[in-house]
This record gives sequence, structure tokens and C-alpha cells, in this order.
Amino acid sequence: SSRVVKSIEVYGEMHRYIPVIAKWSGFKKIGEKVVQHQERKYGVTKFGLERFVYGFLDLASITFVSRFRRRPMHFFGTLGTLSFLIGMVLTLWLTGEKWWLSMHNLKARGVTQQPLFFLSLVAVIIGVQLFLAGFLAEMVQLNGPRRNDYLVRDTLR
Repeated sequence: SSRVVKSIEVYGEMHRYIPVIAKWSGFKKIGEKVVQHQERKYGVTKFGLERFVYGFLDLASITFVSRFRRRPMHFFGTLGTLSFLIGMVLTLWLTGEKWWLSMHNLKARGVTQQPLFFLSLVAVIIGVQLFLAGFLAEMVQLNGPRRNDYLVRDTLR
């Protein structure tokens, strides 16, 4: 119906996912119309591996955007927290290992002389940056023109 077309955004080659997008947008009755296809007379088919790859990428894009459009902090915050925690655990491990070896009078390299320390440092920095990117994305989303873009089915009076 025209309400569906006006309510959803379709770009690129996402036309094949209109029923899915309509369902995620809150429409209840979704069906398909049977059409008569004509046999190709000229040219070559466009069905190939490339079409399936693009279809998969479009589906991944639709899923990602529909899941995290209204709450970007869930995505960036989760990744940032995981990265930060991995970096901190690695740093604590290296520090604890250095402390344990020195307590038992064993030869220990400096913490900053191990490549794993720099990997953990990068993980902590990336974690903080992703977390801050989540906050910025939340602020942009909350102040954007489409923040209250909901489908209203009935109005009660």
C-alpha cells in the first residue's frame, strides 16, 4: 500500500527486502502478489555470484541499521567495553606476571619490553574511543530530525 511506501526507506538494491523492512516498521498484514513473468528474449541474465553477494551485504546492512539505529550505544558501547576489558586484563596479567617473577627472584623482562603490553594498550585506547563514539552517536541520534519517527496506527481520543 502507499502507507508502506511512504513509511520505509529503500535504497540501493534493497527492494528485495521490502516485506522484511515493512514488518520491522510495524506493518502487520504483509503478503506477496503473484505476477506473470515473461521469458527473456534478449540479453543475458544478471543472476550470478555478484548478485548473491550484494544481496547478503544488503541484508546485513538492513539488520544492522534496524537493530542499532535508535540505540547506537548498544553497539559501540559493547564493542568498546569488550576491547577495554581485554586490554585491562592483558595489562593486569603482564603486571601480575612481572610481580610474581620478581617475588620469586626469577628473571623478568620489563612490562613495556613485551609486545603484548602494546597490544593491550591499543585495546584500551580503542575501547575508550568506541565507547565515546557510542556517546556521540547517541547524542546525534537524540537530536536528529528523525528521533520520534514512529508509525502511528490509531489515535485515541
